[in-house]
Amino acid sequence: MSGTILIVEDEPKLARVLADYLKASGFDPACLENGNEVVPWVREHKPDLILLDLMLPGRDGMEICKDIRTFSKVPIIMVTARIEEIDRLLGLELGADDYVCKPFSPREVVARVKAVLRRTVDGRSVQAEGLVLDQDRYRASLNGRDLGLTAVEFKLLQFLVASPGCILGRRQLMDRIYPDERVVSDRTIDSHIKKLRRKIEAVDAAAGLIH
Repeated sequence: MSGTILIVEDEPKLARVLADYLKASGFDPACLENGNEVVPWVREHKPDLILLDLMLPGRDGMEICKDIRTFSKVPIIMVTARIEEIDRLLGLELGADDYVCKPFSPREVVARVKAVLRRTVDGRSVQAEGLVLDQDRYRASLNGRDLGLTAVEFKLLQFLVASPGCILGRRQLMDRIYPDERVVSDRTIDSHIKKLRRKIEAVDAAAGLIH
């Protein structure tokens, strides 16, 4: 995976660490420290994703996010020391795609960057190994053939595609497909995975997308 990642961070050492990890993963990182420089830079260079700190000199990250959303759908991951729930919710409501709290592992940030980019391919669809997920229609196809997924199966597959190579626990998957926190058995996930595998194998027996 490649692309230009704008790191907006006023701690130079932290910005350099993130830049090094992103570069090692094939990305082209750029760094800014002052909030006033961000919007003009984004308009000119059109990055593929922005890692945006909230507490910046010159201009607050929340204001920057709100401003960017008036002219761009570029994915934004907010990176901040603010841990209050209201800050996270406000950031997401303003258009952020994800939220990472300090302190964090640089590897986790890189993984989140990759996941967000995979979710936002073509704006509304995700593609991987012949698999195409149409988020507007909740329709999944493999090698051009419709998989006939239910809404829950689609959301589950979408989450898996956005987290390639990751080991995901039942609770993580349940939180994603049942955000209303309804009470269901954790073995329900096993049933959904079994049905997903069956539908994928019916189209391509050698696909092996879910491990």
